[in-house]
Amino acid sequence: MPEASTEKPILEIRNLSKKFVKPLDFAEKIAQKLGSDIKEEVVHAVDDVSLTIRKGEVVSLVGESGCGKSTLGRMVAGILPQTAGSIHYEGRKIDDLKGAAARDVALKIQMIFQDPFASLNPRLKVRDILGEAPKVHGLINGGGFETYLDDVMTRCGLDPSYKSRYPHQFSGGQRQRIGIARALAVKPDFIVCDEAVAALDVSIQAQILNLFMELRKELDLTYLFISHDLGVVEHISDRIVIMYLGRVVESAETEELFSNPNHPYTQALLREIPRLEARHSDFTPIEGEIPSPLDPPPGCHFHPRCPFATPRCQSETPTLKAISPGHMSACHLNDE
Repeated sequence: MPEASTEKPILEIRNLSKKFVKPLDFAEKIAQKLGSDIKEEVVHAVDDVSLTIRKGEVVSLVGESGCGKSTLGRMVAGILPQTAGSIHYEGRKIDDLKGAAARDVALKIQMIFQDPFASLNPRLKVRDILGEAPKVHGLINGGGFETYLDDVMTRCGLDPSYKSRYPHQFSGGQRQRIGIARALAVKPDFIVCDEAVAALDVSIQAQILNLFMELRKELDLTYLFISHDLGVVEHISDRIVIMYLGRVVESAETEELFSNPNHPYTQALLREIPRLEARHSDFTPIEGEIPSPLDPPPGCHFHPRCPFATPRCQSETPTLKAISPGHMSACHLNDE
């Protein structure tokens, strides 16, 4: 796997947070005024996350469903606004950009979604799905439109003769390739892949992952690859970031994370990866359920499920800090 560049980060996330608030309706407001302890429901989806990604790097964001990784990806792609914190692209704070500069960054960061059917307009032909954005933004002219579409489709492993078909006429793997082609059609530099292979058969997953790596090499792309499966991202990632209930609990280069996992949550995730050499071993799932983001536990969010939890874990939030060069972890056990 090629080494990532050592230049300045292409993307920097600083203390990013996202809360979803369900306001009280009229009856609930009346009940509150009459003395009820009813309150607005607040979902703490992302909680003070900081992250840097260098140009050409593949960073995988991994965690259980509900940990906030997709919400983080949508904020990076500009689909959701953040509650707090900032996102910087090529050294520029995205929120401060206006006009052409804002449009340029919006085109440079694209997203590929999990469900390749739900993310495509069923009423549009492939030619319109792929060609609308490049035409609107002036990336291609009328004379070169067909050639441009053919090139994008061929690069993504699609037959250009299919561009007059509708999404329902394709298989799941082909639809995901259409989603990839749509992202590439506006010539991005950075792609957020949100569980981009989770809905596909295992054999098709391998094809799509190989396609991502080929495109990375050919087009010098940078990826934020979101997944719940460490086994899927092991062979494509330069670096892996582990999230739990809205917080980053560990990050390291892939080889380091797999050989020396530090956080108890990371260790538990690694034990759940199916391995041929461990086929006779007993499967031991992580105890308990992931807590509700409506009411996250105090201190370390993982302490209700952690076999090594101490009283300190129940009251004090651990700081994400370096335990070795390039290896960060947020666990009080590192202080002992």
